[in-house]
Amino acid sequence: MSNRSGYRGYIGSRPYFGERAAQHVQNLVIRDYCQRNGHPYLLSATEYAMNGCYMMLEEVFRELPRLEGIVLYSIFMLPRNRDRRRRVYDTVLSSGAVMAGALENLVIRNEQDIRVVEDIWVIKLLTETRTDKIVV
Repeated sequence: MSNRSGYRGYIGSRPYFGERAAQHVQNLVIRDYCQRNGHPYLLSATEYAMNGCYMMLEEVFRELPRLEGIVLYSIFMLPRNRDRRRRVYDTVLSSGAVMAGALENLVIRNEQDIRVVEDIWVIKLLTETRTDKIVV
């Protein structure tokens, strides 16, 4: 029997790719994800508003030995830098936990799941680059 219990939510207070959701809405999405998947929901850690800041995510990493997983509001809350995202994946998976993106209904349990998420990230980044150059 595992001594791990629950899934810690992770929400943000800054926009991601220009999109922003109120914190209470982010928590509702995470709570609904956990309910639909039968996961015990633990209150969310809220990331600071400064761009590139992941201090609260690092705090959640310290809890990983006691958690079943982390549920992000969105996979797009992960660092924009691919190497930094890779370190996040490695930290979570090497701890024996899982990570999920509630908004996208995605779970990261293994390398194959990481490839799926990274493919989605590439598409998002390409779309962002192209839409920035569109003039209407």
